[in-house]
Amino acid sequence: MFALLIGAILWNLGTWYLGLPASSSHTLIGSIIGVGLANQMMASAGGASGVDWAQASKIGYSLLLSPLIGFSASALLLLVLKRVAHSPALYSEPKGVAPPPWWIRGVLILTCTGVSFAHGSNDGQKGMGLIMLILIGVVPTAYALNRALPDSEIQPFLATSTYAAEALDRGGRGETSGDPRLVIGAYLRTGQAGPTVAPALAQLARDIRSQVGQHGSFRRLPAESVQNVRNDMYLASEAIRRLTKNGSLTLDKADADVLQVYRTELDRATRFIPTWVKVAVAIALGLGTMVGWKRIVVTVGEKIGKTHLTYAQGAAAELVAATTIAAADMYGLPVSTTQVLSSGVAGTMAANRSGLQLSTVRNMAMAWVLTLPVAILLSGSLFWTFSKLF
Repeated sequence: MFALLIGAILWNLGTWYLGLPASSSHTLIGSIIGVGLANQMMASAGGASGVDWAQASKIGYSLLLSPLIGFSASALLLLVLKRVAHSPALYSEPKGVAPPPWWIRGVLILTCTGVSFAHGSNDGQKGMGLIMLILIGVVPTAYALNRALPDSEIQPFLATSTYAAEALDRGGRGETSGDPRLVIGAYLRTGQAGPTVAPALAQLARDIRSQVGQHGSFRRLPAESVQNVRNDMYLASEAIRRLTKNGSLTLDKADADVLQVYRTELDRATRFIPTWVKVAVAIALGLGTMVGWKRIVVTVGEKIGKTHLTYAQGAAAELVAATTIAAADMYGLPVSTTQVLSSGVAGTMAANRSGLQLSTVRNMAMAWVLTLPVAILLSGSLFWTFSKLF
């Protein structure tokens, strides 16, 4: 965690200092991949199996395609605006500190608010996820399991655990012996579902039921067993997700529904975020924007094109950015607000035939290309260094 965070912070600070709109999302994904690769290569000869490449490729596509969508959609929207809205004020540059007409100001406030809301919804989740990972690692007794779940929900959870184990017994073939966690862990690393996976998962469901049922509440679980219970729940949830997704289990509809319900209940117990974490991340996003806004704002507003942004260009780029980020948010994909908005501004400049400042565009493209490999190298090297020092 420290390696990927420090690596991401170093790159983000460097690009911010140079006034380059680099992607914090891009950086964070690269840092996670770097630590995963370094950890796997240091632990065994397993190559790149420390990274879920299917998930990483999906995120990579979203990071790659979202700026292209921002560029083309913003250019198209500006051309449409010129056909349907003919007010000269809309296509003029700001005049000193004089405010725009009230209706243009209203449009800009709405589009800016849309970008801010979409940005917070998407980028805020990354901060919340990192904070929860740290809390789970440092104070697992308090945050490894959702202790806010009422005791009244424990009995239904125990019953669902029993039904899930029986469904897995019916859908699986073969037997397992020894620790089921080793079998499921090997399956999650390799993706190869042997005949012992389903029986191992059934045994793990029974173990979870036994551990939770013994105390009757998540709140009453002993401190020394909280992390183990959470790990078991995570293994079970992830194994069910993969087995049902790739069709490795032969289940009828009723048994498949039981497993989905069981997975949902496991996730409710392990994947939660307290309100104070959400508030803290929201405040940090707002304060960070207030404190460090000027360098990036000047680059986006004045240095991408050869002319200053007009009101129509700004509104078009913002509307496309807000829509693109919100759409990615719905599908659980982390995208870069910076890249989408900067590409949108460049698209409006191209559509307006204002011209682009090639030096700025070249530097932005260089930061875009270098972010992923540099973040991978930084976090991987830091993780290796920390493991040797501490």
